[in-house]
Amino acid sequence: MTMRPDPTFHASPKLAMEAPPEKFAYTLLLSPDFSKADALAVIDTKPGSPTFSQIVHTVTMPYKGDEFHHFGWNACSSALSPLTGHAFLERRYLIIPGLRSSRIYIVDTKPDPTQAKIHKVIEPEEVFKKTGYSRPHTVHCGPEGIYVSTLGGGGKDGTHGPPGVFIMDCQTFDILGRWEIDRGPQNLHYDFWWNLPRDYMVTSEWGLPPQFENGIVPEDLLSNKYGHRIHFWDLRARRNVQTIDLGANHQMALEVRPAHDPVREYGFLGVVIDTTNLEGSIWTWWREGGKFHIAPEPASKDQLPPVLQPFGAVAPLVTDIDLSMDDRFLYVACWGTGEMRQYDVTDPRKPKLAASVHIGGIARRTPHSNGKMYGGGPQMVEISRDGLDQLALLNMGQPVLSGWHTRR
Repeated sequence: MTMRPDPTFHASPKLAMEAPPEKFAYTLLLSPDFSKADALAVIDTKPGSPTFSQIVHTVTMPYKGDEFHHFGWNACSSALSPLTGHAFLERRYLIIPGLRSSRIYIVDTKPDPTQAKIHKVIEPEEVFKKTGYSRPHTVHCGPEGIYVSTLGGGGKDGTHGPPGVFIMDCQTFDILGRWEIDRGPQNLHYDFWWNLPRDYMVTSEWGLPPQFENGIVPEDLLSNKYGHRIHFWDLRARRNVQTIDLGANHQMALEVRPAHDPVREYGFLGVVIDTTNLEGSIWTWWREGGKFHIAPEPASKDQLPPVLQPFGAVAPLVTDIDLSMDDRFLYVACWGTGEMRQYDVTDPRKPKLAASVHIGGIARRTPHSNGKMYGGGPQMVEISRDGLDQLALLNMGQPVLSGWHTRR
């Protein structure tokens, strides 16, 4: 713990954009067949460095089969929140959950990221015992601790009870228990984020472990059994205040991205696929609501996996979205068509396509600029604070409560 706020904590998005650029980036390395342990890679991002853009350190985990997806810091600018913040914390530890194992690793990046090492391992039994949840997925550092979303409930297959969010102590890394007090109709989970000064949280839905651990279940997808709702919560009361159903055909409502400026009460939600026409869609929430679409690309049946062959087209398959710190640009990763799109969302109700680049794709197979072929496409995307350097990680309505609306 420091006696002054960590210099990497910023009081506003504008100040964050003006801060010095990051010297290192972190990414996860997965073993697809579980023959090796997953790992954390540390990448040099200092221009002019002899190891610029190269992996300079790797932290290999002691177990196989964790299946890493998302990860995050123990503390960040939310520690400056006047609600219950801890301004003297240090952004130091990376929290890395294993989706398949339900094990959580705490990695210490001090005294230098090139010497990062495992600080603590939280075994799955502790997660199960203290929360009743399993399959931890997304990590956000909050004012009073570390929030972790889960995709599974209790039991071996994760279907005994709904998944949700639990909280960890940001210094001892003890699991403090479930976050929800009144979940209302929420029974599936995926992503979450918040507007701290406005005191609300937003959560989304994917599916239960049997629907994703061995790949997407085509029968469930085509019968609309994956998540298609968005939930709004009173953050401090831990209470669901409204659930909006996007329509059962809008399958897999995944990434939520509220505006960074807390004065702006809107945000974006990415939906993977519309089972009636294969469209991916981005929904904008605000007090009156709206959405826009990403259309599918035609493709011959012999280029498509069996689940898509009846459609004769490749779905965009929106797997991630990210919003620049100034709330100007929304980046959309279309894994299916192998496309990264940039939208100008200066007016969030009237988004404009600003740029597009192709790489990979189920049918296109667009090579990288270095000539290498990719079997997948843009999957997760992260934007640097200044918004000048973007890093894409590639791999093979009506009002109900509290005045929230959505509109087609």
